[in-house]
Amino acid sequence: MTGRDSADFDAFYIATGRRVVLYLYAACGDRAEAQDLAQEAFARAWQHWSRVSRYEDPEAWVRSVAWRLTANRWRGLRRWLTARARMGRPDEAIGGPSPDRVAVTGALQRLPVAQRQAIAMHYLLDMPVHEIAASTGVPVGTIKVRLSRARTALSGLLDEKENSDVTSGA
Repeated sequence: MTGRDSADFDAFYIATGRRVVLYLYAACGDRAEAQDLAQEAFARAWQHWSRVSRYEDPEAWVRSVAWRLTANRWRGLRRWLTARARMGRPDEAIGGPSPDRVAVTGALQRLPVAQRQAIAMHYLLDMPVHEIAASTGVPVGTIKVRLSRARTALSGLLDEKENSDVTSGA
């Protein structure tokens, strides 16, 4: 790597790092986890920067890597939770995020993965539908359907949460 490659990567990271973390936060619901995943994805981009920098959209490559890392961590977390449940250990009580953040994150987690990905890219990364389609390799019409279904599902899930809070006196 040359000094120029390093400077190019630094500029790329500064321009895209926050967006990638925001995208991952929507996907996994944990800010620290999103930051860790983004760091790993950018580290992999740095390792292959001579190739990745020539791509039309290097950020899309980083998002794809980060998305796969997120999926792998979720699988690992499920295995850990299963093992923990078998051991019968209670979870430790810790402070948490606001009720609204919990509701939105919980609702996002209940969406199918493809819908959650489309929502995160469209609303958090401000990507137009055609860019999402190009980035994910899915037809534009499919992305539109995913967004529509995700909005409908989120509306129902958040209304359901609000109604349950009202009836329970929360």
